[in-house]
Amino acid sequence: MESSGELVPFPLLTTPIESNYRACTIPYRFPSDNPKKPTPTELSWINLFMNSIPSFRKRAESDDTVPDAPMRAEKFAQRYAAILEDIKKDPESHGGPPDCILLCRLREQVLREVGFRDIFKKVKDEENAKAISLFKEVVCLNDAIEDEAKRAENLVRGIFAGNIFDLGSEKLAELFSEDGMSFLASCQNLVPRPWVIDDLDIFITKWSKKTWEKAVIFVDNSGADVILGILPFARELLRHGAQVVLAANDLPSINDVTYPELVEIISKLKDEHGKLIGVDTSNLLVANSGNDLPVIDLTMVSQELAYLASDADLVILEGMGRGIETNLYARFKCDSLKIGMVKHPEVAQFLGGRLYDCVFKFNEASN
Repeated sequence: MESSGELVPFPLLTTPIESNYRACTIPYRFPSDNPKKPTPTELSWINLFMNSIPSFRKRAESDDTVPDAPMRAEKFAQRYAAILEDIKKDPESHGGPPDCILLCRLREQVLREVGFRDIFKKVKDEENAKAISLFKEVVCLNDAIEDEAKRAENLVRGIFAGNIFDLGSEKLAELFSEDGMSFLASCQNLVPRPWVIDDLDIFITKWSKKTWEKAVIFVDNSGADVILGILPFARELLRHGAQVVLAANDLPSINDVTYPELVEIISKLKDEHGKLIGVDTSNLLVANSGNDLPVIDLTMVSQELAYLASDADLVILEGMGRGIETNLYARFKCDSLKIGMVKHPEVAQFLGGRLYDCVFKFNEASN
C-alpha cells in the first residue's frame, strides 16, 4: 500500500499516548539539567554522529547518480559537522535539545539539501541480490528443523545475524567494507545467551500455545537483514495462519529497505504461483510506514499503516534504531516484540550489556 497524506499515531500504542509514550529510550538529559549546556550523554551521542561523517561522505562521493558528487559530499560533511558543533555549544539550537531522532533527521536533511537522495543505493542493490540467491538455502535449513521450539530459536538467530548488516554503525561499516558479511557464519557467532534482554524462552512458549492472527513487523535494513532474517520469520508466521504486514520506510535512509524496494524483493522471491518456497503469500502485505529515518516515532505513521495495523495482535519492531534506541519501552495494546543487535557502545553501556549483544524483549498486551 502506498503512503500519502498526513501522519497519524500508531493505533496500538497504549493510551493516553502523551503520558505513555516517548520515542527515545536513553534519556539524553533530565529536567534539572542546564538547558544551555550539553549533558555528558548528549556530547557522547553528538560525537557518535560526528564520527559517522567520514563513512557517509565516502558513500556520497561514490554516488554516480549525482553530478559533482565529491564536491557535494564535502559540502554535506562540512555542513553537518557545523550543525553538530552548534548543538554542542547550544543544545537548544537546530530544534534541540537533541535526541537520536533529531540527530538522524538533521543528517538526512543536509544530505537532501546538497542533492543526495539515496547514497547507499548501490550497496543495497548488491546486498539484496546476494541475499536473494541465499534465501532458498536459509529457508530449507529452517524447514528441516522438526522441533518447533528449536526452529523458532533458529529463525530468531537469523534475524540477529541479518541485523548485523548495518552501515549506520561506524565499526560495522568498516568491517563490511573489508570482507562483507557471511550470514551463516554470523548465525553461529552471536554472543552466547543469556542476552542482555532475553525473553526468548517466554516467547517460544507462547508461540507453541498461541497463533497470532495478525502481526505487524517494522523492518530495518536491506540485504541479509530483511531477506534472510525477517522474511523467513514472517513466512513461518504465515505457515501458522497469521496475516503479516511488513512496514517499510517511505524514503531512503542509510541502508534501510524502502517500501518500493521491499515490494520488488518479495516479487523476485515468489514463484509463479505466488508462493514463498511453498507457503501461500495471500496474507502477506507490505505497507509504507510513512517514515524516512533509521529510527521511528510511532506517533507519526502513515494512515494506511494505521488502518492495516488497527486489528493486529502482535507488533514487532526490529533493529537497533526502531526496536532499541527509540521504542524499547514502548507499550502496546497487544503483544509486542523488540528485537535487535546492540551496535553502539553507548547503547551497550546504557543496557549494561556487551557490544553486539542481543535484545529480545517480549511483552504481552498491556491492559
